[in-house]
Amino acid sequence: MTISIYSVTVPMLTHQLTALLGVLNKAEAYATERKFSPDNFVDARLAPDMNPFKFQIQSASDHSKFIVARLSGKTAPSWADDEKSFADLKARLQKALDYLKTFTETDLKGGDDRDVTIRISGQERSVKGEWYFLNRALPNFYFHVTMAYAILREGGVPVGKGDFLPPVTA
Repeated sequence: MTISIYSVTVPMLTHQLTALLGVLNKAEAYATERKFSPDNFVDARLAPDMNPFKFQIQSASDHSKFIVARLSGKTAPSWADDEKSFADLKARLQKALDYLKTFTETDLKGGDDRDVTIRISGQERSVKGEWYFLNRALPNFYFHVTMAYAILREGGVPVGKGDFLPPVTA
């Protein structure tokens, strides 16, 4: 098996965002079954000083687009963070999935060695793509995906590790 920067980005990001979209569908079904609006989850949070559910979805989708754009040397599209409803958040995830579909192995070839400019503590820094992906982008992406799951789980939605991990195909 050959590992490339493409093989560790686009398929993984696609799986996680697709799984997250599935979890949002479970949350909608849960809300419908219990006769409340899934929009109640939009501003939900685990702690008073934490960013809300909508921020977690916005951040996960932003990290996915920035990962592939930066590693390919392209400019990521700008998306307003103006989602107000659960339906808006689902559309945001779908928009990120559609964007990921536009990338090929060729687009990301050499991305691990490409210089990537990121902002850390308000300062622009140039780092290699591999460092960016492994030390900033991937941990941030997973943090926000996991927080979205945790917020829904705390809200009673019956989700768990099986909704998060990809199936074993080896």
